[in-house]
Amino acid sequence: MKSLNHLTTFSLVIFTLFVGSIVSLGQGRAGNPSATSGGTDKTASGQKIAVKTAAKTIPASTALFSLEEVKPGLKGVARTVFAGSEPQEFTLEILGVLPGFTGPRQSTILARLSGPGVDRTGVFAGMSGSPVFIDDRLVGAIAYSFPFSKEPICGITPIKQMIEIFEQGNEKPKGATEPRAVSFSQLASTEWKPILPRQSFQSSPLIASVAAGSPLAPLMGQQIQEIATPVVFSGISQESLSLFSSELSKSGLLPVSGVGASSPMTPLESFDEKTLTPGASVSVQLVRGDYSVAASGTVTFRDGEHIYAFGHPFLSLGNADMPMTESSVVTVIPNAFNSFKLAVPGRMVGSISQDRATGIFGQLGRAPRMIPVKLNLHTSRDRVEQFSYEVISDEFLTPLLLNLTVFNSIAARERSVGEATVSIDGSITMEGQDPIKLQRRFSTANAAVMAAGAIAAPVGALMSSGFDNVNIRGIVLEITSSEDKRSATLERISLDATDVVRGENVEVQAYVRTDSGKQFVERIPVQIPADAPAGQLMIMVGDGATLQESSSARAFVPRDLGQLVGAINKIKKNDRLYVRLLRPAPGVVIGTSELPNLPPSVVATLNSERTSGGYTQMSLSQLYERELSPADFVITGQQAISVNVK
Repeated sequence: MKSLNHLTTFSLVIFTLFVGSIVSLGQGRAGNPSATSGGTDKTASGQKIAVKTAAKTIPASTALFSLEEVKPGLKGVARTVFAGSEPQEFTLEILGVLPGFTGPRQSTILARLSGPGVDRTGVFAGMSGSPVFIDDRLVGAIAYSFPFSKEPICGITPIKQMIEIFEQGNEKPKGATEPRAVSFSQLASTEWKPILPRQSFQSSPLIASVAAGSPLAPLMGQQIQEIATPVVFSGISQESLSLFSSELSKSGLLPVSGVGASSPMTPLESFDEKTLTPGASVSVQLVRGDYSVAASGTVTFRDGEHIYAFGHPFLSLGNADMPMTESSVVTVIPNAFNSFKLAVPGRMVGSISQDRATGIFGQLGRAPRMIPVKLNLHTSRDRVEQFSYEVISDEFLTPLLLNLTVFNSIAARERSVGEATVSIDGSITMEGQDPIKLQRRFSTANAAVMAAGAIAAPVGALMSSGFDNVNIRGIVLEITSSEDKRSATLERISLDATDVVRGENVEVQAYVRTDSGKQFVERIPVQIPADAPAGQLMIMVGDGATLQESSSARAFVPRDLGQLVGAINKIKKNDRLYVRLLRPAPGVVIGTSELPNLPPSVVATLNSERTSGGYTQMSLSQLYERELSPADFVITGQQAISVNVK
């Protein structure tokens, strides 16, 4: 009981400080307009101002409301779409200003909303960017809210802060990012997990973040946070979406499924003065075609061809290249936890080129670069299901969207419970590079998950490689699924002779047993090189994944994109055996290249105190490696045997 009293007292103190700060801010502003302006230019009431943007000046006819003029008690209106495509107005009252809320010299305006629409829904997901006007002048964008608030109180991002952050443009200097280290285990991974650029902003400077189960949980309603961005998934099942919803939610996104149909892959369409005006619903389309994934918000301001929206980051991607589309609102769903709007993307009229702290920035008449995906699914019922869609080209989102859509393509047509076998035969086409071959097979209870991850992993490595010239032109996938388990184990190997002569063949018998108990014998001729040294050689037979993992060529920093593409093409398959002939000899691995049989003087130099890094030592040098023909099942296991060369 004592702890409860302390908690209640603490809550009241925090609330008193919070309200008092707003009142004092308003009083200070009335007496000294520059007290919390953060260097904002002074503007007389009613004066029309012009602010420089990346390419042009805001038209003189556009009137902006200066932050210095904002004070408690001012009345205004805001615009957003509740249904259809026409914005509707509702009223608001200014409560005060929180200086430095989102960063240095970045303030947030607090306001109470009212009107038939917001009285029913409160502040809802998809409202982000709704423009606020006082005396017919633009104040900023509705962007923040209080969870579980009994009144529709919101935070407004001042318009000047939205404009200034995009003044520096979005050109990224070439070579600004260093190439990143990768490994064969990473490239061949089937356990790919999404890595999004930010976690949801969950707390304000007033109150620390509240962890689950914390005694501060009752204070959760006092946290101010970004309004969630609803992301509508069309063609994606609830089962598929549930695998990714937690990660999306952590980044401030609200996954919504079952709305709309496929989105046509139409070219860029024309625009006019009525396109994406302030208050209109706007969508950032991430996938279009047989699948549609689109995040929706509201346009705050249009300056010629330039569009400002959201008032807070979408995902803090920085430079971006995503389709910007018109959208229509089906309805706003009132919800005690988080009301949200259901929006359907429409015509593509431009692209979103920046995603930063105070909003997103788009340009009308500019087409984004997309990655076309063609997927043919050969089902267990001898049918071929065809899927055609496009995904955006982005370091973080492209592998996530591929993982989701590939998994959904399989899970929506095949069973999701029980053993299954999924085979992939695909290719990735890139500008200026050799095609990347994707050949994998999985036989397990979660084969669909592993197959999707096996496609996302190499694409993720390409997109996050740090090279400037990564341009994926297209992805083609042939996926075959069967509702049974097809796996086998390499049990043992034997030789027809243990003593051999240089230049002769020795036959290796590999004994493989399937899960059903059937045994197969693979007879593998291995030629002993004519220049092989006398003594012991090792013959190793194993599955691709095991040999890849045991290889000395592990983590490396590719020197260029071509070497990374080559490394992906070297990923060993898991439905066949590989045979290696090895000899005890010092050597090194540099990058993905093995340098065997090095003279002792070279090895000594590499191991000296004056040399470090850039290579991996190996005690066995590879003389020979051969890839055997693919089997009808996944093979696991590794065996080794010695042979004596006379």
